[in-house]
Amino acid sequence: MNDCVIIGAGPAGLSAAIACREWDLSVTVLDEFPEAGGRLLGQLYEQPDGSWWNGIEESKKLLTKAEELQADLQFEVSVHHIEKTDDRFIIHTNQGNFSGKSVLIATGAAEVQAPIPGWTLPGVMSIGAAQVMTNVHRVKVGEKGVIVGVNVLSAAIAHELHLAGVNVASMALPASNVVSEDEANPKKVMESLARIAHLAPSAFIRFGSKFTNLSLVRNMVVNFFPSKGIKMWGMPIHLRKAVTRINGKDKVESVTMSKVTSKGEIVPNTEETIEVDFVCIAGGLYPLAELASVLGCPFKYIAELGGHVPVHNESMETPVEGVYVAGNITGVESAQVAAAQGTVAGLSIAQRLLNEEKVAQILPSAISQVKETREAAAIQFHPGIDEGRRKIEEVYHEHTDIYE
Repeated sequence: MNDCVIIGAGPAGLSAAIACREWDLSVTVLDEFPEAGGRLLGQLYEQPDGSWWNGIEESKKLLTKAEELQADLQFEVSVHHIEKTDDRFIIHTNQGNFSGKSVLIATGAAEVQAPIPGWTLPGVMSIGAAQVMTNVHRVKVGEKGVIVGVNVLSAAIAHELHLAGVNVASMALPASNVVSEDEANPKKVMESLARIAHLAPSAFIRFGSKFTNLSLVRNMVVNFFPSKGIKMWGMPIHLRKAVTRINGKDKVESVTMSKVTSKGEIVPNTEETIEVDFVCIAGGLYPLAELASVLGCPFKYIAELGGHVPVHNESMETPVEGVYVAGNITGVESAQVAAAQGTVAGLSIAQRLLNEEKVAQILPSAISQVKETREAAAIQFHPGIDEGRRKIEEVYHEHTDIYE
């Protein structure tokens, strides 16, 4: 039996494994992908200080360190159930069962699917799939395409596609429906753009980002947003146009785009057809937390964290003794934050199992490092992340009495 079983070999899982092994805890890391890194593998972008964040290289560093410390890393292992007994956790997988005194769930996030008429045609993919095909597999996703959905994720990946020489003709809103109501609202989308404006080459966007927290200015920007869009990395971003349909017989051939009002309503008789051979749908990310639910962890919906998240505290503990969480399962943030959280989780596990005073002394510093990393992050996926973290901490303390 392991001291800990970690589910997920992304930045959070690998960092936690390193922290555990540094205190000589036995650790097994499980991941369904053939290699370590998780979403790190697709990330490549320039940071505000001019340096480049290369997810593949960052992943190699973590993997090398984990291997040097002799962490047990098992890939192509899919976890489908976790069972809690009196003295252990039993993790059920396609490769048999694993057991541990504690379990860390670091399963990351998944993409929100935003349906559009024609979205089942070959050539339609999620924005994350385009990222992986481009940056990991080095496969060109197509000759000319559009991105449906204007948000932090799509803007960041659009930049990566641009760097790879992929021709993205435009980025536009989805048509408004019950799934994409907020994503189709130009005013709300403008708020999200402000969080990545510092990465933009457009002086207009960088300047405007200083004032988009002001409702009056935000309304003016949306109302007078150019019909041709504003270019970012040579690609026009449209806040007053929406993709209403993807066209084609056996594959993507074109999209239908219409003008929208400042509230996201389709303007009649404004349809235009744009010939493309691929479409990326960007609906955003949400915490991938089903395994925590299986273990009986309580949940709370917190918009600032990206959706329903398992209740936890800043030490990455859940109210269920022996169960820890780290990374995007706790709220959608950057890979750097996920790695810092993984270190905290590993130290928390070591403190619980070893009751070492030295661990207790360095844990507060690791928690502070998470906050510092969050403040310095180049990309923030949701506004009010600090408020979201405060809320989940409060909920944790409310639930703790139930499990004592």
